[in-house]
Amino acid sequence: MRRYSAHPGWPMELGPLRVGAGVVTVRPIRLRDAAAWSRIRTRDEDHLRPWEPTGEGRWADRHHIGNWPGLCSSLRAEARKGRMLPMVIELDGKFCGQISIGNVIRGALRSAWIGYWVTREVGGRGVATAALALALDHAFGPVGLHRVEATVRPENEASRAVLHNVGFREEGVLRRYLDVDHDWRDHLLVAMTVEEVEGTVADRLVRAGKASWG
Repeated sequence: MRRYSAHPGWPMELGPLRVGAGVVTVRPIRLRDAAAWSRIRTRDEDHLRPWEPTGEGRWADRHHIGNWPGLCSSLRAEARKGRMLPMVIELDGKFCGQISIGNVIRGALRSAWIGYWVTREVGGRGVATAALALALDHAFGPVGLHRVEATVRPENEASRAVLHNVGFREEGVLRRYLDVDHDWRDHLLVAMTVEEVEGTVADRLVRAGKASWG
């Protein structure tokens, strides 16, 4: 990991962690990510839209390259305030998704949520699992969190497998929790606390033969 500032956990580069698809790293979002972000999100609409919160307007309009500078600026501002960590997933040095730690709460709670997406072609190849492991270790380490949670639709078997692989446990069902793809959808709430991690989450993947270092 490479540290750039004294702010807890931001910004830092995470990894590398090797899986069958290649070398996975996680890094802060950049202004120059605009073209890759727009191209991939537009191309993979059918792959991503069924699982993401409903937005205003057409998908292609929301993901136009011209929207990235404003979005990037606002996310980085939230990061500097310590409220979130917006990051990019790279496979062999190329943009292939995003992972974010959000709603960071300090004090007695020390918790946050985590969310992610990856391109269609790397789905099911261990990339999201590796990125999630790196981000969780970052959350429980430099960021100093005690608990991280995530939500997932029960029908999203691929994402549920990723969450299970890194050690999340199910806590319950949130009924009609979020407007996703133009309807109110049930979501499973999953969570993990730092006490549940033996060593690191990445170490768990390595011991299971699902990843290796470097």
